[in-house]
Amino acid sequence: MRVVLTTWGSRGDVEPLAALAVALRAQGAEAVVCAPPDEDFAALLERAGVPMVPLGPSVRSIVAGPKPPDAKAAFALAPELVAARFEVLGSVAVGADVLLATGLMPAGARDVAEHLGLRYVLACFHLMGLPSRQFRPGARPGTPSPAEETDPRVLWEQDARRVDALYGPALNAHRAALGLPPVVNVRDHVLTRRPWLAADQVLCPAEGMTELDPVQTGAWVLPDDRPLPAELADFLEAGEPPVYVGFGSMAAHTPAGIAEAAVGAARAHGRRVVLARGWAGLNAEGADCLVVGEVNQQALFPRVAAVVHHGGAGTTTTAARAGAPQVIVPHIADQPYWGGRITELGLGAAHTRALPTVGSLAAALEQALSPQVRERAQAVAGTVRGDGAAVAAELLLNAGY
Repeated sequence: MRVVLTTWGSRGDVEPLAALAVALRAQGAEAVVCAPPDEDFAALLERAGVPMVPLGPSVRSIVAGPKPPDAKAAFALAPELVAARFEVLGSVAVGADVLLATGLMPAGARDVAEHLGLRYVLACFHLMGLPSRQFRPGARPGTPSPAEETDPRVLWEQDARRVDALYGPALNAHRAALGLPPVVNVRDHVLTRRPWLAADQVLCPAEGMTELDPVQTGAWVLPDDRPLPAELADFLEAGEPPVYVGFGSMAAHTPAGIAEAAVGAARAHGRRVVLARGWAGLNAEGADCLVVGEVNQQALFPRVAAVVHHGGAGTTTTAARAGAPQVIVPHIADQPYWGGRITELGLGAAHTRALPTVGSLAAALEQALSPQVRERAQAVAGTVRGDGAAVAAELLLNAGY
């Protein structure tokens, strides 16, 4: 059996597909990942032994600028991604059995599957993009907004029209070229009635949270057996567990001065810091601070006092599985949701202020570093499963989804 997996998004969108591809291969299937041509992602997939086919522009070229992409950039990117999916998937998926898509609104993937007569699955790593009376698209929890007085159903209809405006013209032009009828509601067409939710049931309970009928597999975790760099291992051995600070690929959304604020907050609690550069190129000085590149978080997080991060689904799950208290500083998309869940579960704190300061982060860290939170994080760690990729592979190969 041959499965084509595709995404366009950050590392948090690519790494789960690597995990699923490895799980498929373990069950005797063939899998290829079509993903953005960023060097980080190519190295990740090569390490996992997963074939990669470049799709679309690099993510870093879009999101690593000094400012977040604006509406003009979104309207330029959307048709480019649609075209890339028709071109790349239309070639790679010939002769495949299943096409699974995730990442930034993968308009075009289902259409290629339809044209080639393949099974199609839409997967997501959180609930925020699924129609729901629980979530308001674009609303940030804890932030007053006119949307608070608006029926969520109205907002989701507005969201559907926004997606149609971004993707509809390009999608239907490509469909027409293949002799396919036009799509009226792009968002619902992409999502289907039964999307897959690749998120842990403890961290992200789905029952009653969406108007769709998701298949929840659990998080797709790529096992990482890489040793920690010698310098990092020595730093960990040289004192009490440090605070980890990292914001991944959130370069354009990372507040100015976040490294200084986070390091200062950790120092206020007498803690050393492991600071991940990330795509924002964060840096700090001092013997009590070690700056690192991309490292094995599965090996590192069990050895830190707390994890301060942006609230991506992958980092949140990795920290939870490690039993590490968390401070989430959300920027966009699903990140406020994860901050809320970590708070509700007693695993740490969400930083809800717009601009982090030494004082505000120190206050959040005070909560996360408490013995009660550490005890709770250790207890919950044993309930967060890591077999979601194997579950998903089994469903793809044997359950006919």
